[in-house]
Amino acid sequence: MPPENNQKEKTTLHPRNRNRERYDLDALIACTPGLNTYVKPNKFGDASVDFSDPVAVKLLNKALLNHYYEIKHWDFPNGNLTPPIPGRADYIHYIADLLKESNFGRMPEGNNITCLDIGLGANCIYPILGIVEYSWNFIGSDVDAKSIASAQAIVNANELLIGKVECRLQTNTKFIFRNIVGADEKIDVTLCNPPFHSSAADAQKGTQRKVKNLSGKKEKTPELNFAGISNELIYEGGEYQFIHNMIIESRDVAKNCFWFTTLVSKQSNLKGIYKALEESRAVQIKTIPMGTGNKSTRIVAWSFLNKEEQKAWRGTTWK
Repeated sequence: MPPENNQKEKTTLHPRNRNRERYDLDALIACTPGLNTYVKPNKFGDASVDFSDPVAVKLLNKALLNHYYEIKHWDFPNGNLTPPIPGRADYIHYIADLLKESNFGRMPEGNNITCLDIGLGANCIYPILGIVEYSWNFIGSDVDAKSIASAQAIVNANELLIGKVECRLQTNTKFIFRNIVGADEKIDVTLCNPPFHSSAADAQKGTQRKVKNLSGKKEKTPELNFAGISNELIYEGGEYQFIHNMIIESRDVAKNCFWFTTLVSKQSNLKGIYKALEESRAVQIKTIPMGTGNKSTRIVAWSFLNKEEQKAWRGTTWK
C-alpha cells in the first residue's frame, strides 16, 4: 500500500475494488479515532497516514475494514502481518473473474463456492474480503496455532463471518495441501500469498528498503511497517521454493480443486514456475497481472481438469 498521492483515483486497482478512490480520512477517523494521531500532510500537502509506522498501518486497515466492508471487530497480535486491504481485495476480485471466465461469464457466488486460503494468518483477511464481496465459503490453513486462534476469534466476533470460515491447523510444516484437503473434498479455488524472503537477513534488508522509500529515513534495524512473524515472511528458498513445493504437492489433490492460484511477487521466479507447472502436467496455466500503486505483481493459476471434468464440476457445484 503506497503513500497517498494527489490522484483522485487509483486506476491500477481492479474496477470493483472499493478503494479505487482516495480514502475518506474523515470517515475513517470517525470510525477509528486512534488513527487521527497518525494523519499528517504528505509531500503534496494532502492529509495522509504515516505508512512507515506499523501502528498507523494497522489502524488504517482496521478503519478501512470497518468503514468500507462493515467489519466492526478486527484485531490480532501486533507482531503478526498487517495486510494492505486494497491489494488483498484485488486478489479476491481477480479470482472472481477467473471463476466467472470458467463459468461462461456467470459469476459463481454464495455457498456454492469453497475457497482454500493457504496461510490464513492471524488477520483472516482473504476470507473476510471473499465473504463480504461474494459470500463464498472459506477454509483457512496455517502452520501457526496462535494465528489459527486469532483468525477464529475474528470470525466469532463478526456475525457476517460465522459459519462461513473453517480454520484448519497444518500440523506438518513440510506440507501444504496434505492434512488439509480431504480425500473427497471439492475446492473451487485455492489462494496463497507465499512467504517472500528466504532468511531473516533477507527480510531485514527488504524492510530497510521499504522504510527508506516510505519515510526517506535509513535505519539499521527498522520495524516492519506491516509487521509479520517468521513463518508469514520467511521460508527456506523463499517465494520460489514455496511455490515450487506447492505445485508438486498440488498433483496429489489434482482432482479435488478446480483452480490452484498463488501470488508471485518476483517476476524472475516465473520461468521456473512455468517449467514446474509443465513438468507437473497442468492442463491450464494462466497469468493474471495485478498492480497496486507503484508495485506490480501477478497471480499464477493452474488446473489439472480437462474439459469434460470441468463440465462435470460446473454441473454439480456451480448450479
